[in-house]
Amino acid sequence: MKLRSTALVKGFRQSAPYVNAHRGKTAVIMLGGEAIADQNFANIVNDIALLNSLGMRIVIVYGARPQISHILNTHDYTTPYHKGTRVTDEYALELVKQAAGQLQLDITARLSMSLNNTPMAGTQINVISGNFVIAQPLGVDEGVDYCHSGRIRRIDIEGINRMLDQQSIVLLGPIASSVTGECFNLLSEEVATQLAIRLSADKLIGFCSEQGVVNEHGQIAAELLPSEANKILHRLERDLDPNDGNTTGTMRFLRGAVTACRAGVPRSHLISYKEDGALIQELFSFDGIGTQVVMASAEQVRKADIDDIGGILDLIRPLEEEGILVRRSREQLEQEIKQFTIIEKDGLVIGCAALYPYPEDRMAEMACVAVHTDYRDGDRGVLLLNHLRQQIREQGLRQLFVLTTRSLHWFREQGFYEVNVSQLPMEKQDLYNLQRRSKILVLDV
Repeated sequence: MKLRSTALVKGFRQSAPYVNAHRGKTAVIMLGGEAIADQNFANIVNDIALLNSLGMRIVIVYGARPQISHILNTHDYTTPYHKGTRVTDEYALELVKQAAGQLQLDITARLSMSLNNTPMAGTQINVISGNFVIAQPLGVDEGVDYCHSGRIRRIDIEGINRMLDQQSIVLLGPIASSVTGECFNLLSEEVATQLAIRLSADKLIGFCSEQGVVNEHGQIAAELLPSEANKILHRLERDLDPNDGNTTGTMRFLRGAVTACRAGVPRSHLISYKEDGALIQELFSFDGIGTQVVMASAEQVRKADIDDIGGILDLIRPLEEEGILVRRSREQLEQEIKQFTIIEKDGLVIGCAALYPYPEDRMAEMACVAVHTDYRDGDRGVLLLNHLRQQIREQGLRQLFVLTTRSLHWFREQGFYEVNVSQLPMEKQDLYNLQRRSKILVLDV
């Protein structure tokens, strides 16, 4: 008995730093239909309740793939897939709503338990579900009408945060309504990923049948950078039929984790839904038990040098082809490279902006602003702007101006206001392209 007590006390003490570290932090939990169907599901719910009682802000996003497939089979009804997404017609939608609705009720009921002699004894958890996610149809792709399969249009982040601030658990599923009053079947991993990004969550947590991500050597990878996770994902997808919905929990998690990580979610955890206590071991022990996908090497904002030209060209070329940016040649970039500030991450140029000073007018131009598409949810544009503002102050300049055809509202949100051509430096007025008709905005620094 003494040995058991000593082990308990030691374990409790060792977990204390993690309890403190996770208190007040936000976690989005991807709870796939496979996990819900497993016999260990009751233990998973108990552990989620424990996280809530320890002060973590919890959002659960549940999926229902196996349950939907089962109810479709019982009705002898099949639905085609296109590019890995189920085509949900009206009849299928009614069955999908039945499956998803049943799971919502079951999860809510499980989180509402408060029986003596169970881990849920004494708990009083408010489980909140609602229309926090607004959907829109996927539409038609390559002649295939997705019908009632949809994607996210917007998320009520303020509403979710209000519920989390009250220590409620927010429970969301794969069905969401639209502004027209229709229902749409969404990918639960997309919902979870976008929630994690837009809530600025500290963690995205997923479940699979293994202990984590199995690497090419057959071992569980304890930690992966996004680039490494992407390689494993591509390997898993290599033999996948795009018109088949047979994706694994690991694949769905990796897709979400890479996207979330690149958008600023610090850590994504993948653990087994079959292992009792895996969630607690992963979060409250030094070694963990599953796989973490972590943000790549710390981002660095710095002045560009000649070796960055290739990365800058790769970044700005798609925007030049769309007419968003004025085309620059490699020779021009070589001449102007000292004007550029870049954001570098994991050896990749993910953001850039150039600063062209006009000292006589006490002004400077911010030009060639670009952020990699995978990183646009992390305020990198604001980060570049702030670094350029600091450079302007150091040079004793007073105003920053931009010429833009597509990003008017973003610059207005940062405090820029619109002016006419006559307020530009005379040298810039002579270069103004009347055919392009760019909007001119100024920021007082």
